[in-house]
Amino acid sequence: MATIFIDNQPYEVCSGQSLLQQCLTLGMDIPYFCWHPALGAVGACRQCAVKEFRDEKDTQGRVVMSCMTPIKDGMRISVNDPQVREFRAHVIEWLMENHPHDCPICDEGGECHLQDMTVMSGHTYRRYRFKKRTFRNQDLGPCINHEMNRCITCYRCIRFYQDYAGGHDLRAFASKDHVYFGRHTDGTLESEFSGNLVEICPTGVFTDKTLKKHYTRKWDLQTSPSVCVHCGLGCNIIVGERYGKVRRILNRYNGQVNGYFLCDRGRFGYEFVNGDKRLRQPSLGAYERSALATKPQTLAAMADLVRNDRRLIGIGSPRASLEANFALKTLVGADRFYLGTSDTDTHLVATILDILQRSPAKIASLYDVERADAVFILGEDVSNTAPRLALALRQALRTAFGGLLETLHIAPWLDRAARQASALEAASPIYIATPNATRLDDIARGLFRAAPDDIARLGFAVAHELSTQAPAVTDLTDEMGSRAAAIAAALRQASHPLIISGIGCASPAVIHAAANVVAALCEIGKDAQLCLTVAEVNSLGLAMIGGHRLSEAFAVVHEDGAPTVIVLENDLYRRASQSSVDAFLKVAGHVIVIDHTANNTTAMADCRLPAATFAEGSGTFVSSEARAQRFFSTVGPSENVQESWRWVRDIAAIRGSEPASGWNRLDDVTAACAQTVPLLHSIPEAAPNANFRIVGQKIPREPHRASGRTAIHAQEHISEHRPPTDRDSPFAFSMEGALNPPPAALIPVYWAPRWNSVAATAKFQSEVGGPLRGGDPGVRLIEPAPTAIPIYAVEVPAAFQRRSQEWLVLPLYYVFGSEELSAQAPAVADRSPTPYLCLNPEDAAAFGGAEDCRVGLTINGDVYDLPIQLMNDLPVGIAGLPDGLPGIPTASLPAWGTLARGLPL
Repeated sequence: MATIFIDNQPYEVCSGQSLLQQCLTLGMDIPYFCWHPALGAVGACRQCAVKEFRDEKDTQGRVVMSCMTPIKDGMRISVNDPQVREFRAHVIEWLMENHPHDCPICDEGGECHLQDMTVMSGHTYRRYRFKKRTFRNQDLGPCINHEMNRCITCYRCIRFYQDYAGGHDLRAFASKDHVYFGRHTDGTLESEFSGNLVEICPTGVFTDKTLKKHYTRKWDLQTSPSVCVHCGLGCNIIVGERYGKVRRILNRYNGQVNGYFLCDRGRFGYEFVNGDKRLRQPSLGAYERSALATKPQTLAAMADLVRNDRRLIGIGSPRASLEANFALKTLVGADRFYLGTSDTDTHLVATILDILQRSPAKIASLYDVERADAVFILGEDVSNTAPRLALALRQALRTAFGGLLETLHIAPWLDRAARQASALEAASPIYIATPNATRLDDIARGLFRAAPDDIARLGFAVAHELSTQAPAVTDLTDEMGSRAAAIAAALRQASHPLIISGIGCASPAVIHAAANVVAALCEIGKDAQLCLTVAEVNSLGLAMIGGHRLSEAFAVVHEDGAPTVIVLENDLYRRASQSSVDAFLKVAGHVIVIDHTANNTTAMADCRLPAATFAEGSGTFVSSEARAQRFFSTVGPSENVQESWRWVRDIAAIRGSEPASGWNRLDDVTAACAQTVPLLHSIPEAAPNANFRIVGQKIPREPHRASGRTAIHAQEHISEHRPPTDRDSPFAFSMEGALNPPPAALIPVYWAPRWNSVAATAKFQSEVGGPLRGGDPGVRLIEPAPTAIPIYAVEVPAAFQRRSQEWLVLPLYYVFGSEELSAQAPAVADRSPTPYLCLNPEDAAAFGGAEDCRVGLTINGDVYDLPIQLMNDLPVGIAGLPDGLPGIPTASLPAWGTLARGLPL
């Protein structure tokens, strides 16, 4: 800590930080543009000027940039000195010379950082009367709108895109006094993090193109805190709604999880909520002859299906909330509840859960990932399976080179100097072992391409190098042995080594190998951490609730005399082969599907009950970090659409089942789940319950600047309808309520007086760039057991052996296209690849195939007709089949398959 004097008042601050960051933490309003808490300082805009004095006798002082000035004990500065106030006013006037006068029509209007800083600096009158600089805008794809005339040349965009996210196609082009930020030609921005430019840009240069299609002013949006549903990381988001339609997604700061940034799948995948495939009213009968029904009609019809049938089968879902899955399990009984994931995924996630519970290592949050100084990735293409994790790994470079920066006396927040110094090193201590190339390869020190079994063998060998208690690997080649020794040495030298794996390779051996490495590190006294990714938003939570395999459900319906099946938010055709699901649904006596989106399973149902999406309901998810987090509805309740657990409750009431039929609020289900499932006992702590109030008032979903909603019903009468009552949360569907800052888990939007942009986040943090006041949202359900004796897996797989005329087919994942819900959003679908089969050129030549022909792939009797795409990095004997893309039927992978040459394209 250090003591500094600001305008002659003493303040205790953190040493080692910049003056600007500490002044903002103290609540002072200093304008800035180029500085960002995550990007550090480069001193480009000169807007954050303050005056520094040598001592208390110095009356002249000197103007310094607070973002570039380190804290020194005893330093004296002035924020309100007339000279620096005039200096800041001049700077903003220079920046505004070429800025258009289009605030009333600008997409950024009302939450623009430039607007805030202009008012804060006192620049209210434009003296410049000459011709403004103008640019041609570019088409940057389906997600980002480009308006270069609003640029103030703060360089934030390329600093984030190139330096922070590792993108290459967005650059600064300069000629004389013209600087242009864009691509060398029109085209979609390639980075999966391009959407963050919307929040990074302090003006309206980069805006959300999906919002532009159904634009509304930001102050009229109804917002609530929520959780992204498009992967297992549990990134925090803010959902914005208007007139019953989701309009946009913004990042919601969580210091332990996603920080300031989201991936594009999480930001733009929301449009499935508004899509044509949404189920918005119950329907009865076969899909081709189905008839829409009201809720009372549907419940009456279901009475005949479920009242007398005591043989109900429930199939859960990893994309449904804890409460929904628990309610269904309670209704049908533990013996008749099935997890609703493929058998392979069920086994993999169960393995991960078991390892996390008994590992002595901490489960790494994304905050921890950014601070790792050596990383070993086993079998996981994190850029596609958990993209926000990949962004965190890029920041681990700064930690890895921390010793170098300290030697050179460079503060880490001096961004440009720190990155230039780090570039002196050849590569970071990041090692990646995967079957195929990844977007993180450019920052890796070592790359290893192999089949899953060989990747597992490498992991087992590294663990043995670290501790002889770990099993040795027999028949290890010299190359593999030297590679394992190098990785082990880097991990041993690190202070905070990190091991990453997951279900990407669909190999339990790879996951066990990762567990062995982290166990060996803990045994030798290292502060090691483990990160195991899962596929879907509640995969780990579903495993904690527990249930049987899906294949067992298929077997039961044949033995049990056509029972009634309830399918919860799940398309079974994505979990098993078409033939097995067809047989299951046809043999079942009745099929009731509770889901929000039409799919192949809903088409086979006798009754379809419209469920609420994450934007229309509230509940709890458990992330891959084992962090339980609450999400809250943003869209008001509908007459026929309700949360899945409420449909289950209504079915329970028909059957007279207790206690499910007596649940009236979400808190009832959450409490029952916490009492029943030992691992979930802490989930009520994830957020305050529905009874929470601030000075006796609920928290408004609408900002106090909202225009109101009178115009919706102006043709009927000029009055506001009574806002609906939300019994499941402490939020009000209104602009009326407490204006005091709510607890971190209940922050619906970041706004503070004078701070209308996302920069207002600083007003909610205990320290700018640090945790939110009161702690970051969520509660960890699994903590490490440091005294636990490491338990090593001992079954080391044999080395991969190629087969004659057969190929081992592995799943390949894509950030755009592989995830079920986001793939239905037009902005994401536009960036999705077309189906293909990936082969090494040597393999393609072996059976006479080439990139200009199709191939017939046969797996377990199922035939896939696909074009070939060549990939040099794919090991010989391995084929890659994209997972989840439309047009590719579900296959149980990995599996051996045969290839036959097809017709040329």
